[in-house]
Amino acid sequence: MGAIVASLFGLLFGTLAIGAWIGIALLATAIGLAMLFTGLPVDRLFPQYLFNILTTPDLVALPLFILMGEFLFRTRLSETLFSGLAPWAGLLPGRLLHVNVVGCSIFAAISGSSAATTQVVGRMTLKELLARGYSPDLAIGSLAGAGTLGFLIPPSTVMIMYGVLANESILRLFTAGFIPGVLLALVFAVYIMIRASAKPDLVPENERALRHMPFRQRLAALRDLGPVMFLILCVLGSMYGGLATPSEAAALGVVGAFLVSLSQGALNLRALRDILLGTVQTCSVMGIIILGASVLGNITSTLGIPGAVANVVTDWNLSPMLLIVALIVLYLVLGTALEGFSMIATTLPVVLPLVEAAGFDKIWFGIFMVLVVEMAQITPPVAFNFAVIQNITARSTAYIARVTFPFLLIMIGFAIMLAVFPGIVTFLPNLLLG
Repeated sequence: MGAIVASLFGLLFGTLAIGAWIGIALLATAIGLAMLFTGLPVDRLFPQYLFNILTTPDLVALPLFILMGEFLFRTRLSETLFSGLAPWAGLLPGRLLHVNVVGCSIFAAISGSSAATTQVVGRMTLKELLARGYSPDLAIGSLAGAGTLGFLIPPSTVMIMYGVLANESILRLFTAGFIPGVLLALVFAVYIMIRASAKPDLVPENERALRHMPFRQRLAALRDLGPVMFLILCVLGSMYGGLATPSEAAALGVVGAFLVSLSQGALNLRALRDILLGTVQTCSVMGIIILGASVLGNITSTLGIPGAVANVVTDWNLSPMLLIVALIVLYLVLGTALEGFSMIATTLPVVLPLVEAAGFDKIWFGIFMVLVVEMAQITPPVAFNFAVIQNITARSTAYIARVTFPFLLIMIGFAIMLAVFPGIVTFLPNLLLG
């Protein structure tokens, strides 16, 4: 078994070292292990794997949510979100800084992507907040932290990937992510209120007048949230209303995003070309990663690697909580070198048997995985949210990492809290879906 494990890591890191894409590296590792240690007819099994994995019904939702995100990226939703939320955020300590958190939470419910959420919300909020005199540290840090909610609040492309690889229900995962996503957003908001109350100069003096805005004006601002609410109704409303499966809800979301783009004048031939090209490119990369991870998972299971690793870890006599802490540390380290999808693809075949042996539910672990993937979004040097914010603000990675660090600590503490109280994750899917 030692030779097999050594070959696994040697092949994987060797192909990554020569610059291969992560999906290609996973496939090459799986094929290499099969040829070295099994008598499997790889030339006949590979096409069968390819067909079975890429025609999984649950996987249909993934390209549809990506297509919806491409449509929304070119709309004026950032402007309407800001104008609709600003009058209400002005009632809280921290004032318009809460637009980052609430705006990201709302957009997360229609996009399924962390980077898209950060980009759409941030390109309007950061410009306004910095121009009005808000603290750059808290404005940028709160956007980077809240932007990660794009993966936790359903729908989520990461949840779809995990569900396919772990053979779990996408709808249960979406339902399980709702309460943790809302709670994490509330924790971010509370942190902003505490910081703003302890240090009032983080908020410009003239912004305190927002508390005295007429109530009629606040109500009128809600009209600007109409397009977003329409999209949430298309996606989440159709799913939880029992009218559509996740894949069908994704298709409704694409239709809704198309209509919103059309109504806002954001569509032309050039935009349509860019939308379709961006969707195909993203889907191709993710498809190769999912294929590679699935094939590698099947090969490693055939060779008994997950069971052997589980036995070794069991011999260490780690408590379930220590195992979770160890996994958080592992994924924080991996997050400095790999993006979220690659982290799931490379580790899930080995890690999932460990957490199941420790007594954790697969749905719970799916939400935990989403949380650690979110941490990877704000863990330099490979931090996609940082790259998005750099494009908007031209700030250095070191600066963005420093101002985002408190939000990273909040997420680590939140992940541990979910391990202590797993019912936060499992309550809603058990209640609604049995």
